[in-house]
Amino acid sequence: MVPHLITALTGPINELEQRVLESMPAIERWFRLEWMEHTPPFYSSVDIRNAGFKLAPVDTNLYPGGWNNLTPEMLPLAVQSAMAAIEKICPEAKNLLVIPENHTRNTFYLSNLAQLKRIFHMAGLNVRIGSISPDIKEPTTIELPGGGSVLLEPVVRTKRRLGLKDFDPCTILLNNDLSTGIPGILEDIHEQYLLPPLHAGWSVRRKSNHFKSYEEVSKRFGKLLGIDPWLINPMFNMCGEVNFAEGTGMECLRTNVDALLTKVRKKYKEYGINEKPFVVVKADNGTYGMGIMTVRDVKDLDDLNRKTKNKMAVIKDGQEVNQVIIQEGVLTNERINDAVAEPVVYMMDRYVVGGFYRVHADRGIDENLNAPGASFVPLAFAESTRLPQPGEKPGASAPNRFYMYGVIGRLAMLAASYELEATDPDAETYD
Repeated sequence: MVPHLITALTGPINELEQRVLESMPAIERWFRLEWMEHTPPFYSSVDIRNAGFKLAPVDTNLYPGGWNNLTPEMLPLAVQSAMAAIEKICPEAKNLLVIPENHTRNTFYLSNLAQLKRIFHMAGLNVRIGSISPDIKEPTTIELPGGGSVLLEPVVRTKRRLGLKDFDPCTILLNNDLSTGIPGILEDIHEQYLLPPLHAGWSVRRKSNHFKSYEEVSKRFGKLLGIDPWLINPMFNMCGEVNFAEGTGMECLRTNVDALLTKVRKKYKEYGINEKPFVVVKADNGTYGMGIMTVRDVKDLDDLNRKTKNKMAVIKDGQEVNQVIIQEGVLTNERINDAVAEPVVYMMDRYVVGGFYRVHADRGIDENLNAPGASFVPLAFAESTRLPQPGEKPGASAPNRFYMYGVIGRLAMLAASYELEATDPDAETYD
């Protein structure tokens, strides 16, 4: 079942779905040619919002942490994709070391590690989990709520390599988004493969760079399909010097919010959309749904209370926010049991391996759903995103809708590969 789209405005999305399905061979060939020129991120997840008149990615994560939300049916695809990804990088790989986030108390996150370990184990690797957290001084087993356990071991750094006691990996997989900066223990590793590269971490990466790349991708894809790229692209502006705690840089924020709301209003008028436009202001780096607010009117910025300012001033691990991206807000008109839902697409190498819905009963259609109280419903993606059913009426077939989500997810993944190339500190430059 496709979660019920309760909106009269399914028109453009259904037309888009039709166009995507009719162009499937051209789309797949287009992606194939792109991947001949660009390297996909090792793994990624993309949050997508479906407004009924617009379908767009709103966030791309290069250290996805919700692998435990994939259904068992999706595992074979994840294992095959893991095999393809490893084969490309290091075909003789035998040992894989996974480096997790430091928050070892979060059992949901630890279940995600257990699932990642399972996927790579089935792809033919010896997998162990090595923590760089100062709290892990000896091998520590943590029991998981659904049964099973995770063994975290302290990493050992020699002059040139990283490993564990009696375990020397040829490949190191980071599942740690490096929000607080790049730890010295991970620097200057030249003999082992480190995936994703260090500059994919939030200490270097910026959402504004990503969406600049995505804008470029959506224009080219729009040309291929003969559609207005706005239907799949959230417009954005940015502000480089903002301090919410001290209230400085707010003029830049006001000007940019106002300019973007005006552009969105113009688009809504062009498409006859009777919804109130909004923008989302969020930290230009960082994740976990922190440092995010919805602005429906520029006047809202004059009345920010202390609680909102404090919420916007710092993100994960106490990092201060001074750069923000102002993104066109995309409504989510998908529902699961009356709760607002957004699809999240998971990819490994260049393949869509599955996805789930992030659902939040206490949030509105124009609010961030990645917040305490969110739940995950993997059921909706029970069917493959890879096998559309031609001839089905748009909006009627789950595989078709999921195929379309997979296309948008892959466009965001392609944008991430452009972005990583552009920000690679070791890139060779040719004049």
